[in-house]
Amino acid sequence: MDTVRLVLVWLSWHMVDPQAFLQIRKSVTQLAHYFVVGILSNSVGYLMYLSATYLGATPKITMTLLYGVGAAIGFVGNRNLTFSYKGSLIRSGIRYIIVHCVGYVINLVILIVLVDRLGYPHQWIQAMAIFVVAGFLFLAFKFFVFTSVNISNTEKR
Repeated sequence: MDTVRLVLVWLSWHMVDPQAFLQIRKSVTQLAHYFVVGILSNSVGYLMYLSATYLGATPKITMTLLYGVGAAIGFVGNRNLTFSYKGSLIRSGIRYIIVHCVGYVINLVILIVLVDRLGYPHQWIQAMAIFVVAGFLFLAFKFFVFTSVNISNTEKR
């Protein structure tokens, strides 16, 4: 009963505050666009990963090469479609690279620990790692890379 009451309070608060409702709607739209961009780029990348490892390439080297290609393709899709970012290309590009370096390390650590140390099959672990890294990247893109710049505050300085 308390959960229902909390949900009703939350809903009524957001119905009264149209700005909060619009912000939630914007975030959900961004997440949906991020999902579409991610499904397209990661599906192709994962099939390339499976093909390369099937032909004898090592999982970590394959992931490293494909990570860079996927990140480059994702920059265009996420900058334009997901976040409709109109700010500095250089600023967002540098931050995008920083975030992807962290994402790469997360992916690499997952492979080292779960495949090399614990012996799980790399095919399943890499598939799982895609989702873990994607969640991190969405939040980092939204709050660090493609953040809205408040022009009125910048002009006052």
